[in-house]
Amino acid sequence: MMAEETTPETPDTAKLADSEAQAPQPAADASATLVAENADLKDKLLRTLAEMENLRRRSEREIADNKVYAIASFARDMLTVGDNLRRAIDAVPKEQRDGRDPALSALIEGVEVTERGMEQAMQKFGVRRVDTAGVKFDPQIHQAMFEVESPEAAPGTVVQEVQAGYVIGERVLRPALVGIAKRPKPTVVTVDDDADSKIAAAPEGPES
Repeated sequence: MMAEETTPETPDTAKLADSEAQAPQPAADASATLVAENADLKDKLLRTLAEMENLRRRSEREIADNKVYAIASFARDMLTVGDNLRRAIDAVPKEQRDGRDPALSALIEGVEVTERGMEQAMQKFGVRRVDTAGVKFDPQIHQAMFEVESPEAAPGTVVQEVQAGYVIGERVLRPALVGIAKRPKPTVVTVDDDADSKIAAAPEGPES
């Protein structure tokens, strides 16, 4: 029985096998790589656009806030001026405001006009007076100075304003100093036990 002959591998055959082993990736793998890279670039682009939009909105908000609150420090100083005007008016006794002294009446009227004009000018820049008359106490805009027993007002209601408060935009320039109502103490009726005992121990009068 004859042995099976084998064809020796030629150099050309070996080169062909090596080139097949080192052949580039198929087109499908290359396409998948491109898709992944494209998705990554798209994600980075969307993130960058979102950051730019947030920066734009934040910048617009800061510019708007600067327009509203730029005068906050100045307005706070002007409130002190308004307080002094009000003190000057309140310092004049009521009996002297009846118009008997024309010069004094003219002075008071001039101070009151100045006070009103200043408040109107501040309102144009968003400075508003805090409401206090009969409103519920709000610690954000009110500062309680004392409590007042009141049978008419609900507990926690503002019943007196000591100093006006002001806000600018959504911020508090200074809180209003107020007095708030509290529930009156119950009235305790006391009985004079000694008087009752004396009445009970009193001797009866003579029988008729």
